[in-house]
Parts: sequence; structure tokens; C-alpha cells
Amino acid sequence: MEREILTKSAKETKKLGEKLAKRILLSFPSKRKKTMVIGLFGDLGGGKTTFLQGFAKGLGIKEKILSPTFILMKKFQITKFKYFYHFDCYRIKEPKEILDLGWEEIISNPQNIVAVEWADRIEKILPKDTISINFEFIDENRRKITIKNPNFPNPNSEQIPKSQ
Repeated sequence: MEREILTKSAKETKKLGEKLAKRILLSFPSKRKKTMVIGLFGDLGGGKTTFLQGFAKGLGIKEKILSPTFILMKKFQITKFKYFYHFDCYRIKEPKEILDLGWEEIISNPQNIVAVEWADRIEKILPKDTISINFEFIDENRRKITIKNPNFPNPNSEQIPKSQ
């Protein structure tokens, strides 16, 4: 399943992230078998971090979300799931570098939600059912955001706005 959404501002991009997180919290059963992994793809300035700021808010995280570019990963405790992991793979040269951070253990725990900025850098080791979100820079404010995943909950719900 694929869905394209056009956002017209950073505020709309954040709101989309927040709505998606809330929808995930509502849609997924408490007895999941796999970790929820979201791979964010797109160029620098495409809206990945902005989207994740809204996503984290939708998960109930009150802390400010910044790209963990220099530390590669941040971990936040959340309700319903156990942890939200935010990876930034911008500085990763080889996918195996991420393994030293406990990647295998993190993605094997169904109580985690994992978001990976610059997911293209570790695409070889992403789970097959990763929700892929591509951010395309249209102009200073507008972004085309494409969400792909065959197992994603029905995107026709009111919680994710239709393309503009």
C-alpha cells in the first residue's frame, strides 16, 4: 500500500507525524510479534526530523526531538509500547556500523518503535516490513511525503489527511 501526501509547511509535516503516531498507537495490538520500524528516506532538509518531532509528540514524548547525528541514537520511554528509538544514520558508512549499537536486539523486541533517518544507509539490514516514508523537497515549505508498507493500517482513516 502506498499513500502520497503533500504538506505545505513544517507545521503540517509535524502534524502528519503526530497523527501517524497516534494512529499506530490505536491500530496495533498490544501483543505484537515484531518491532515497528519506520525508515525515513530523502535529501537533507526534506522534512525527516520535522516529521519525527510530530511523531514523537503523538507518542506522548515531551522532550525536544533533534537528530542524533553525532550520537547516532536516542531512546525514549513511551506508553503502550516500551521504547521509541530514534536513529540518525547520516554518518554511517556501512550498515554493519549500526549493529554495535544493539540494533539486532532493539529490532527484535516487539515493544519498541524504531525510526531511522537516512534509512537508505542501512537499507540492507532493515526488516522487510519496514514502513518506508520518503520525503521529497518541493520548495521551501512544501514536501511530498510517500508512505509505503503493505501491512500498514488503512490509510483512508480520518487520522491521516488526504493529499492536497
